[in-house]
Amino acid sequence: MSSRHHMDDFMRRIIGKIEEGRKITDVARSSDIAHSVVSRLWKSFKTTGMCSRRHGGGRVRCTTPAEDRYIVLSAKRNRRTTAQQVANQFLAASGKQISRKTVARRLRGRGLYARGPVMCVPLTRQHRTARLQWCREHLNWTEQDWACVLFLVESRFSLSSDCRRQLIWRDSGTAYRPENIQEKDRYPTCSIMVCAGIMINGRTRLHVVANGTMTGQRYIDEVLLPHVRLFHGAVGDKFVFMDENATCYRTLAVQDCLDSEGIQRLVWPARSPDLNPIENVWDALGRQVTGRNYPPTNRNTLICALKD
Repeated sequence: MSSRHHMDDFMRRIIGKIEEGRKITDVARSSDIAHSVVSRLWKSFKTTGMCSRRHGGGRVRCTTPAEDRYIVLSAKRNRRTTAQQVANQFLAASGKQISRKTVARRLRGRGLYARGPVMCVPLTRQHRTARLQWCREHLNWTEQDWACVLFLVESRFSLSSDCRRQLIWRDSGTAYRPENIQEKDRYPTCSIMVCAGIMINGRTRLHVVANGTMTGQRYIDEVLLPHVRLFHGAVGDKFVFMDENATCYRTLAVQDCLDSEGIQRLVWPARSPDLNPIENVWDALGRQVTGRNYPPTNRNTLICALKD
């Protein structure tokens, strides 16, 4: 091995990594320097046994390593802080003004990227206990058991997005950490409500809840009698009905209607939309409507697109 007493620690690490068999591209990426710089240093070392870094002619770095750490910590303390807000905090703390692009570069250099937060429904300890108990009770259900279940639930579709483009700073692969999850179960926006049900071998028609909100009597007249009762008659005594825990679905009139028809209702733990597979259907339906060549522009075209 060639003598390296004339090199600084940085150069020794670069040359040592390449001599270990690592690629120049990997060394440049891990060291956060240009590929051409590492390539030139390696060629110089192989030719003369010496290498040195030329004095850079670019702009002087406007922040010190300590200030870079402050920027990263500011973003981690409040991951929903924008780059401009971090720059303002840095100005108030140090008296030095930097741009939002500088903040974004410093955060990317430490592995923090602006990403949308994972959305989830807020759950209490009682909610989690009920969900776990429900899953354990149905753990051994077979495909034949689930084939007799009609999953029915409402969903709301709107012309505008519900995400509002709120981003957070997070590392790669950490999307489901608690600090990167936002709890949300209400989306106040102008929209339409639709209702439908699915089974393994069938589905109901898409019903649009028009002119007002869903009530218990409307639920009976518009959903249970014209749709659910037909599936019960086709499947037989093994038929199981699963709907959500909305107040209008849990009225005495609705329960009396189900009892009079001999329809068994599957108990569903509160705040558990993810346990209903029809939520995946709603997601796919929303994506198809959004991806149409001519997306809907008003209420009527949205209804037609959903039915198509």
